[in-house]
This record gives sequence, structure tokens and C-alpha cells, in this order.
Amino acid sequence: QVQLVESGGGLVQAGGSLRLSCAASGRTFSNYAMGWFRQAPGKEREFVAAISWGGYTTYYAKSVNGRFTISRDNAKNTVYLQMNSLKPEDTAVYRCAAGSGGPSSNAYDYDYWGQGTQVTVSS
Repeated sequence: QVQLVESGGGLVQAGGSLRLSCAASGRTFSNYAMGWFRQAPGKEREFVAAISWGGYTTYYAKSVNGRFTISRDNAKNTVYLQMNSLKPEDTAVYRCAAGSGGPSSNAYDYDYWGQGTQVTVSS
């Protein structure tokens, strides 16, 4: 089992920045690829970013590419999502996930999920 706890969400004005963190406990964190997903009210869950177990490979959704950066610190069992130039359409609950395969944009490839942290971007 892997337990994931997100933090760092909040209310920010458009154009601002936030950094989300996802702290992992349980099994060896460095064995897992990590992903960030988000879901806005009334919308489907959406892939945001993913990173390989060693941090060498990253993937981003087109909607966030160039604005968001995913990173990880295996010594701290934590994955981060740096979000810059935030837009109102980025408003959602953001959840991190851990998967035993490679980094993926498919939510079904992830085995463990956090509860999520709310990000609200005002215009």
C-alpha cells in the first residue's frame, strides 16, 4: 500500500503561481511513477502531468505544457507540481497518483490515489 497526501492548494488570482506537494508513505516511493490529475465540477477527470520513477521522463497535458512543471524528490518521498501563469480554467481538485508501470496519462495505470487538494483561480 502507498498512502498519498496532497497539499499546497488554495485561492490565487489569474497569472499567479502555486506549488502542490504530494507526500507518500508506505512502500518504496522510488519504485513508482507518479501522476497528477484534476477534476473540475461537472467535468471528467483530466490528466495533468506524469513523471517516471527516477524523474528522467515527464509528460504534460497540452493545456498545461509550458506552464506547469512536475518534479520529485525521492529522498523526501514527495512529488511536486509547480503551476505558473494560472488561468481560471485550471480551477479543479488536483489529485496525485502512484503507478507501478511507467509514467502514463491514463488514470487506469495508477494504483494509488490521494484525496486531492482544491485549486481555485479567480479572474
